Amino acid sequence: MYRFRYKTPEGFSDLVMMSGGEYLSALLFEGSEDTEKYAGECEEKLLPVFEETVKWLDIYFGGKDPGFLPKMEFAGLSDMRAEVTERMLRIPFGESVTYGQLASEIAAKRGIPKMSAQAVGGAVGNNPICIIVPCHRVLGANGKLTGYGGGLENKKALLMLEGIEFKE
Repeated sequence: MYRFRYKTPEGFSDLVMMSGGEYLSALLFEGSEDTEKYAGECEEKLLPVFEETVKWLDIYFGGKDPGFLPKMEFAGLSDMRAEVTERMLRIPFGESVTYGQLASEIAAKRGIPKMSAQAVGGAVGNNPICIIVPCHRVLGANGKLTGYGGGLENKKALLMLEGIEFKE
């Protein structure tokens, strides 16, 4: 496993990216609970996928939609987590959805009457590639700010960078 640190602009915690070599497997705020969950013994090395991710992050932190995705891999996702991840990737820059909206969409896609917003929240909360898979764009009912593995201050800062309104 390899890792590379990314220095973020003022107002954000720095980021740690991880890869087995070819694909980005994690992007996490340094010092967050998530970093502890996914970090292991890693060699510090600037891989091509990290260079691609740095380019993406530079554009994003410049306040723009990068318009591309680095090569990513998601190991061992359940069907539910894969559906939620795929849906999060379609949330446009500068927009948000609620956990309830995601649950309703996935229930409709599966042809079932209802799905728990809490179940969707669990899948959103297990996202190892923050920002690029925009779990920060998922809010509680009525746009309320809710938990974030990278820390609420980072979530607030990301939402403000994109001009997304939220309630505290």
